[in-house]
Amino acid sequence: MSMTGLESLRSRNGRAVVAAVQARPRCSRADVARLTGLSTSAVSILVANLIDAGVLVELGVKPAVAGGRPATALGLAPRAGSLIGIHLGHADLRVVLTSLDGTVLRQQRHFLDVDHEPAASLDHLARSTADLLEASEVPRDGVLAVGVAVSAPVVDSRALASPPMLLDWGGVDIAGILGERTGLPVYLGNDATLGALAEWRLGAGTAVDDLVYVMLGEGVGCGLVLGGRVHTGASGTAGELGHLPVVADGKICRCGARGCLETVVSKRALLTALAHTVGPEARVGDLLDLADAGDRGALRLLADAGQVLGNALAGVCTITDPSLVVIGGDLTARPHSSETLLEAARQALALALPPVANHDIRIVRAELGARAEALGAALLAASKSGMVLAAGTHLS
Repeated sequence: MSMTGLESLRSRNGRAVVAAVQARPRCSRADVARLTGLSTSAVSILVANLIDAGVLVELGVKPAVAGGRPATALGLAPRAGSLIGIHLGHADLRVVLTSLDGTVLRQQRHFLDVDHEPAASLDHLARSTADLLEASEVPRDGVLAVGVAVSAPVVDSRALASPPMLLDWGGVDIAGILGERTGLPVYLGNDATLGALAEWRLGAGTAVDDLVYVMLGEGVGCGLVLGGRVHTGASGTAGELGHLPVVADGKICRCGARGCLETVVSKRALLTALAHTVGPEARVGDLLDLADAGDRGALRLLADAGQVLGNALAGVCTITDPSLVVIGGDLTARPHSSETLLEAARQALALALPPVANHDIRIVRAELGARAEALGAALLAASKSGMVLAAGTHLS
């Protein structure tokens, strides 16, 4: 590293620039100036020095925002450190090894009954972490931290809220057990909240600072980014859209209430409705196959789900005033079939919003696919890692 680069890294302003890029990967020099309060000329000099030092890299041209000019995106150099991101779903586990800019280096996925097998799930996660590091030849001391996205509310990045929405996980110290098994600091976050974080920083929401992210999977999750900050609420339960009651005297939800949105538009709910057509072993792929083939029943299922979702989103959007709603999860895995659901949601939202609300809210399909929550977990690990990079610990 050159003396100029080292001085830039160790300077207060240099650390601020690195922190800004770490906090918002693929930001431009103008974004860094806005985030740090530094002048654009000062940022340009610092960025040039940090690129020369091997701390930052240019990642190509960002799409232009309406009325603006294209800008070059910035990221942290891969050699600066790595992160582990984990999505602990209800029926599967996904583990990703990423660079600090969110680039996936390696990944693994395991299918098992996560809800009822906490010990087996944690064993898989510990082995996967070791396997990914060995396969990529990343040293363990080159990994800053582990982030875990869980399908449940989280308290203080360390523990599940009580009672936990993940069945059979009550009292399980996920962070403590994984930390002991991996030798790395471990932080927890709600999976929909971390999906919102990933889509905001790396996916469909990079051009906005106010968005609602909806994850349609085994349940219905929701994450919020408001005013350029992830919003979790006073107790970490903000965004529990799936447990908003939408059907009077409806089906009993796993949360104990009746008629929750989750009982109507989740993957489980739609596959149950589809079972009489394709049998009790129906999977989401069967539903999407039928919809792509033009099956009227499958298309009606998706359209009805979109309508109910759009109505439910009206309240959220009236209160939070986002510019964008991003819908992800298994039910939006394919562009063609998911458009039926999205268009129904758009129409329902437009009709349900009160006249005084923002009617320019766009609803779009998520860009990161099934990896969004694991990528968000990696970004959580980066934000919680104490800016080890800014102190120069991992740089020669």
